[in-house]
Amino acid sequence: MTTAEEIEKAVERLDPRELARFSAWFEAFEAKRFDAAIERDAQAGKLDALAEEALADHRAGRTRDL
Repeated sequence: MTTAEEIEKAVERLDPRELARFSAWFEAFEAKRFDAAIERDAQAGKLDALAEEALADHRAGRTRDL
């Protein structure tokens, strides 16, 4: 049995209160990983083309207020 399978089995056995606690922790964990990935991509310039495209669209009047 793999570690992932062991974790799945353990999660299946959690009572509702512990499952909610685990879910909240995992959501925050994933959010931190996502934020770190975006930060790395931004620092590496991987988002520059997208930002420039968005700014060009705005300058050309192809955007609207939210």
